[in-house]
Amino acid sequence: MTPLRKVIYKKDKFAKPIWLMRQAGRYLPEFRKIRKKNTNFVKLCLNVKNVKNITLQPLKRYDLDAAIIFSDILMVPLGLGQSVEFKKNFGPFLGPVSIDGIKNYDNRLFKKKLDPVYKSIRNVKRDKLLKNKDLIGFVGGPWTTLVYMLNKSSPKVKLGKIFSDKLLIKDLLKYISNYLTLHIQSQIKSGVNTIQIFDSWAGLVEDKNLHEYIYKPTRKLVEFTKSLKTPCICFPRNIKNYTQYTNNVKPDVISIDYNVNPNEIAKNINIPIQGGMNPKILLSNKKNLEKHTNTYLRIFEAHPYIFNLGHGVLPQTDPSMVQYLIKLVRKFNERSS
Repeated sequence: MTPLRKVIYKKDKFAKPIWLMRQAGRYLPEFRKIRKKNTNFVKLCLNVKNVKNITLQPLKRYDLDAAIIFSDILMVPLGLGQSVEFKKNFGPFLGPVSIDGIKNYDNRLFKKKLDPVYKSIRNVKRDKLLKNKDLIGFVGGPWTTLVYMLNKSSPKVKLGKIFSDKLLIKDLLKYISNYLTLHIQSQIKSGVNTIQIFDSWAGLVEDKNLHEYIYKPTRKLVEFTKSLKTPCICFPRNIKNYTQYTNNVKPDVISIDYNVNPNEIAKNINIPIQGGMNPKILLSNKKNLEKHTNTYLRIFEAHPYIFNLGHGVLPQTDPSMVQYLIKLVRKFNERSS
């Protein structure tokens, strides 16, 4: 059993495995070298050879407990026929979407368009660097995927009028969830042994709509993932009440952002916890990094906990600080064993 699974299934609540969101990415010089030659981000996510190289880069550098496949949550809109591009200094930009097109889309065409993602997973899974380590696959949450598809870019706090049409939202969430389920299933069949659901825009939902927009559709994805004997981690970024979310959605692990009080989480949530530390701490100095790292490790010392950040590694991060962070976590584990 991998270190991650020992914690997820509460076989070892004292060891603290570590992996980082966006651990394969812009802060690594070896990634930037590949990116410079591959200016189209979407095409890069579908380049089987490069995806394997990028996914494994942090494992070649660091003693991490898991790899996360290099991909993007916007692969699902792409698979549904919506154009997706990433513009410099802007972020994702999506093309027009047909509501009827989503409802009547062909499952086989969806899987064919995303086949390079599944080939990449199979390639990574065969590598010896994955021995005794988890390979994490992921999807966007149903709500977050819907927000991108309808808004066609990252939302700017207020959503457009289309989001006030509750019947439309409810209907679309059902169809989008079906394709997220298909993407989860295909990733698991290809070799990932853990799924993380990124609900990046969960914090935009009003309390009165949480059950319909967040809890209900996400729980269906979680239940489906569990039915395939695969653990599911949920990261509902900026959700107002993590305890309420956990009680309703019932993931195997809840990943927390850096705006939440970790002491309250440790007190009120019984399932394994992941993450929490602000990635900006990695931009400071070793003394400050040690202070904040040990704070999280002490708070969750007697609680099943996977060390991670409250968001992804920032592009300006010095790789040596990531190395030092891992060293601190390993040192803590040695003292606790």
